[in-house]
Amino acid sequence: MTNLTVEKPSLGSLKTLRRKPVALAGENLINVGRVVEDSSMPILVEPAVEALDLLTWLQNNQQLVLNKVGAAGGVLFRGFQVASIADFEACVALFADELLDYTYRSTPRSEVAGKILSSTEYPAGQHIPMHNEMSYSRSWPAKIWFHCVTAADDQGETPLTDSHRVFERISPATRELFMEKGVAYIRNYGEGVDLPWQDVFQTEDRSQVETFCNRAGIEFEWLDAGRLRTRQEAQVVAKHPANGKMLWFNQAHLFHVSSLDPMIREFMIGEFTEAGLPRNATFADGSTIPDELLDEIREAYRQEMVVFPWQEGDVLFLDNMQVAHGRRPFKGQRKVVVGMADAVTEAGV
Repeated sequence: MTNLTVEKPSLGSLKTLRRKPVALAGENLINVGRVVEDSSMPILVEPAVEALDLLTWLQNNQQLVLNKVGAAGGVLFRGFQVASIADFEACVALFADELLDYTYRSTPRSEVAGKILSSTEYPAGQHIPMHNEMSYSRSWPAKIWFHCVTAADDQGETPLTDSHRVFERISPATRELFMEKGVAYIRNYGEGVDLPWQDVFQTEDRSQVETFCNRAGIEFEWLDAGRLRTRQEAQVVAKHPANGKMLWFNQAHLFHVSSLDPMIREFMIGEFTEAGLPRNATFADGSTIPDELLDEIREAYRQEMVVFPWQEGDVLFLDNMQVAHGRRPFKGQRKVVVGMADAVTEAGV
């Protein structure tokens, strides 16, 4: 009988048996597809392996993600591990020169953690029209992120539209008229109906409000009983700084009194007069924007709308210039938080 000698492995050879680290760079750990079958926006990115941490994967794939957002306007990350709102903020920070505060506010929001905010805190039954974040201003975020912490029981989607496709869908005559005449936003604060100026400007100090307005090109007038009126002219369209596409980029249809229910509109004008409405939009020369033009713009948004249900844990990264968003009414509890980054100015585009 032949004796077999079995050599014990050396310590050095044991090292070669250790599990090799998994490469997190590139697309080998993700599946890429569509959220909505007949739309290429947003791109859907899902993990191809279980328990893949989004923050860790993003740290190794920033340029890949930026390329996808640049191509489609937005990316929806679904099925990843997002441990906390702090982790979500860290995801945003990876792609940000600066996380932005929400100044010169248009809607009620609350600070959730750090510079992460609640989504607009309008009552659940209200619809929020399509808009690019802060396009009523001369400065806005280039990037906007959403994270679904709790999905609504029914509806509560965040519809999306391609701002270039909206621009192309609006008739040339309407586009040219708006571009020729410009848009002005008029706001009256202190009537107890809309946001008070203290919330809008995040200060109790009138001198700080005046300094902000002077820097931002906002006309202001202090009225009796601590009320304030502001007026600002801002862009109608913008050219995307990266791809050169022309974008419909204003909120005239949202600020204009025609956005109100007809009965509420009649009441508000009777209560405050048209000049005293909490918010309104006119052409820059002060002339009235006809309702039918704004209806045409709303229809263009409706025709281009992409809608999909939120799932808990979803993270949505949008180019705020390329893609507009809104909110559908909902039932039940809904918690979607928002981070904004990298200011762009009207002069910059």
